[in-house]
Amino acid sequence: MSDLTEQGLRGGLARVGAQAMSLVVRIGSIAAFARLLSPQDFGLVGMVTAITGVLSMLRDFGLSSATVQRTEVTEGQLSGMFWFNLLFGALLALGVLALAPFVSRFYEEPRLFWVAVALAPAVLLNSAGVQHTALLQRRMRFATLSVIDIGSFTVSTAAGIAMAAAGFGYWSLVAATVLQPILGTACLWVAAGWVPGKPSLGGATRSMLGFGGTISLLRIVTYATTNLDKVLVGRFWGASALGIYGRAYQLLNVPTLLLNSAVAEVGFALLARVQGDRGLVRSYFLRSYSLVLAMTVPITVCAWELAPDLVAVVLGPQWRQAAPLLRLLAPTILAFALIDPITWLMYSQGMLRRSFRVTLAFAPVVIAGYLIGLPFGARGVALGFSVAIVLTIVPRIAWGVHGTGITLADLARAVRGPLLSGAAALAAGLALPWLPQSALAPLPRLVIDSALLLAVYALVLLYVFGEKAVYFAALRSILGRPGLSNPS
Repeated sequence: MSDLTEQGLRGGLARVGAQAMSLVVRIGSIAAFARLLSPQDFGLVGMVTAITGVLSMLRDFGLSSATVQRTEVTEGQLSGMFWFNLLFGALLALGVLALAPFVSRFYEEPRLFWVAVALAPAVLLNSAGVQHTALLQRRMRFATLSVIDIGSFTVSTAAGIAMAAAGFGYWSLVAATVLQPILGTACLWVAAGWVPGKPSLGGATRSMLGFGGTISLLRIVTYATTNLDKVLVGRFWGASALGIYGRAYQLLNVPTLLLNSAVAEVGFALLARVQGDRGLVRSYFLRSYSLVLAMTVPITVCAWELAPDLVAVVLGPQWRQAAPLLRLLAPTILAFALIDPITWLMYSQGMLRRSFRVTLAFAPVVIAGYLIGLPFGARGVALGFSVAIVLTIVPRIAWGVHGTGITLADLARAVRGPLLSGAAALAAGLALPWLPQSALAPLPRLVIDSALLLAVYALVLLYVFGEKAVYFAALRSILGRPGLSNPS
């Protein structure tokens, strides 16, 4: 268990550290594209991906999670999963092609037909690397996965930026989207060193397919719920409105998605390994939950307090309309940080039916938020989204952890420090306009203000709530030094 804990901690550090590097690259790409392309360019591609993205999201049919969740997996089962993924990916790519005329007619925009056609191959290409990704996750090779993610994204984005600079407009975004899975899948094959063989079609394989199918249904509902806002904004308010809404959403989503996915990958693999021991599951999960909140809360605070400067520095002054949207969407960062770990807890423990019921029960609440806000434009949709998702936090968490041995009191203790430290930083932010740096240009003001907010947050978390020892003990373990305590 001590070795497994150290593996998880080191894997988590590698993944989070690499995701921090990835964040720099992705924010840089957002800034570059925002200065080379118009809101309409982003809106055109966003119109297509908001609809066809559900097919792209299903490319692994949940089988990567099935492979990681299983205690033991045979060569035949892996091969069976690979060939199924490839076949399913081909069907999804054909589905994207079939949707192309519908997308064009739905938005009354003929250019979208060829955008959808061009994006179809990316679905198939991604499917070819699903099981290789799962193998690397099972082996806890998160640093390798991070290098592949960052490398493929960097090269594909550089190509897209070069095309944008050359005047290719929205086609530069399409090219970057298609090039990334080509590079990423090729690297995954080399890193995993595994070539699929003859598939096994036994009962265990069918069980894994059932597991993956349930996860896919969950993803469909989740994707439809969290992307209907973009469909509605694009359909009723146009490509430019969607472009601005989409940039604000992406500016928030990139750091939190990278962070949550990093911890989720490691946490899911770790919890699946100890799923038979409730005590270890409880201990590992609460550690991971507290870590997610500790890193997400300051992002939420900075996004709320510094929205105008963030937009001005990253996107440019021509995108100033995105600043109010950024602030309205900021509460969703914290909401998803509280909700998402409950989902991968249920996945790791095989509680898929409950996860499906939870997702299905609260989807109408979020959709209602969109519809109530829609008459008021993109800002109304953003506000409706935030209010609806915040209202579902407590009931979703309570339902998700019921019977797992993890109580609401456990979770309250795990999140108390990060949440109250964030509240202190938020209160400190009220004084920022009265300080001397408020007269500076956006970039230096953003650097100074964010440093001040983070300093207040860190001091309160580490010293007022006494969590310094917890994080230093984890750091000693990661560095291979003595002082690691038993997680139970």
